[in-house]
Amino acid sequence: MDYIKHLFLNRFKTFLLVTVSMLLSIVLLMVRIKLTHSFYLLFLVWNLFLAVIPFTITSYLVSLPKLNKIGFVLCFGVWLLFLPNAPYIVTDLIHLRFNGSYYIWLDILVVSSFVINGLLLFYLSLVDMKHILQSYFKKSITYYALTSIIFLSAFGVFLGRFLRYNSWEILSNPKYLFIDIINIAIKPFSNKEAWLFTMLFGSFLSFGFWVFGQIYHNQSPKYKN
Repeated sequence: MDYIKHLFLNRFKTFLLVTVSMLLSIVLLMVRIKLTHSFYLLFLVWNLFLAVIPFTITSYLVSLPKLNKIGFVLCFGVWLLFLPNAPYIVTDLIHLRFNGSYYIWLDILVVSSFVINGLLLFYLSLVDMKHILQSYFKKSITYYALTSIIFLSAFGVFLGRFLRYNSWEILSNPKYLFIDIINIAIKPFSNKEAWLFTMLFGSFLSFGFWVFGQIYHNQSPKYKN
């Protein structure tokens, strides 16, 4: 309980801003539902909830004393499994092409607000994990690890968006998931879209993380929030 109390006291501003931002997205969605009498974009709330999970994990971990290796590996595995859910929301922009509503401008605002929150949660969680990894490894190793994690997340988004896999299917349906992953890995020319998406989306996320890191570092020289 002391760790949780310390967590909220130490990161109150961050939690408040993230909460307000997510509430704004939900309010925009409720306005959209009221005006159109349609629940079409309600799935965004579930996607945002999934995006919160990795941020919640790292927020808790960063407030703890150094974990033992087994505990860290387990928590890291769960975190990595859910991490792609945060940038996945970016691909929800695809739903705008099916929209013929008069309120298309509102739909753009709604989806964009959820996208911003997904990326915000993704980058905040990566910043937390960066500090956690640096307590175990050298800075150079941490840098390469984070870069790999970002591109793995991009690949995870591909699996979710185009092959329709969910995070929990690594437990409920691992056979077909691993078969698809192996096929993509060993047959790159037959899976050009998977590799192209992973490289481009991963580069996009990496550049965004670099920009976020520059801003975050300048605003918070000492990691307090």
